[in-house]
Amino acid sequence: MSVRQQFIDQAAQRVLITDGAFGTEIQNWKLSEADYAGDLGLSHDQKGNNDILALSKPDVPESIHRAYFEAGADIAETNTFSANRISQADYGAEHLVRDINLASARLARQVADEFAAKDGRPRFVAGAIGPTNKTLSLSPDVEDPGYREIDFDYLVDVYHEQAAALVEGGADFILIETVFDTLNCKAGIMAVRKLERELGRDVPIMLSMTLTDLSGRNLSGHTVEAFWHAVRHAKPLTVGLNCSFGAEQLRPHIQLLSRIADTLIMAYPNAGLPNELGEYDEAPETTAGMLKAWAENGTVNVLGGCCGSTPAHIAAIAQAVADSTPRAIPTPEVATRLAGLEPFTMAA
Repeated sequence: MSVRQQFIDQAAQRVLITDGAFGTEIQNWKLSEADYAGDLGLSHDQKGNNDILALSKPDVPESIHRAYFEAGADIAETNTFSANRISQADYGAEHLVRDINLASARLARQVADEFAAKDGRPRFVAGAIGPTNKTLSLSPDVEDPGYREIDFDYLVDVYHEQAAALVEGGADFILIETVFDTLNCKAGIMAVRKLERELGRDVPIMLSMTLTDLSGRNLSGHTVEAFWHAVRHAKPLTVGLNCSFGAEQLRPHIQLLSRIADTLIMAYPNAGLPNELGEYDEAPETTAGMLKAWAENGTVNVLGGCCGSTPAHIAAIAQAVADSTPRAIPTPEVATRLAGLEPFTMAA
């Protein structure tokens, strides 16, 4: 059985659980710059380069994966949000991109297989790909709206390098997450499709959009429905929303996506909004209570947490939705659905 079908079968039985935030968990370790840098001999200051820990201090991401699986997670997202050539350039570590992704995927795979062997329940690894700090749709220069720092083909190459290493390291899926620019997401899709041709096999894609304002748009201006129209051709295993705001503000947008998307819905919101110090105060029981309502309403198939969430949040969510019936995938009417910034459905 393919890993895609195995995941679909599991999702038909129950609401699945993905893991929570990595950054805040890493911060709890109070690591020094020397901890990040290890003996890699890099010229730049590495403090804050969470992805590099797969090479310099692998016990940190390994322990976080283990904590989330112990909390009840079915999916481990690799600690590779910024493990791409563009983002790693800030740390002078572009040449280590392949090594970081390979090591991160192998760590997650090892822990996932360890937990699956204990109880026979499948555990999955999603190779996480972040949006980079560049945007294909918008100019960084207000005086030159046509200027772009990178082009589409370059970003495809950047994502392909990362995705290839993640799959080689044992990732089951490629998760293109925190999509603030739909065109960046399309470059990620193109990269995975290229990888599929090279490998001669299916590499399932998960897509997760992030909203940048309460009206329900991402940074490139797309509404949730327009985003779905723009990426549905990729036949993603899951589509959903992450980061953005807390669950309360995200609720109407995930409900809309749930009604129109003919695939599994995965949502992992922040643990509320940060306070004045940038910290998250929302208690695990509060987050879990809101997400339980989503599950009971048949809105979601996979739940988890983003910024500010902890293993305690994931444990509370897993317990809250343990008896919930997973969402049934709708079958939309066949129509020509297009997207600019707004969705457009061509009349019959």
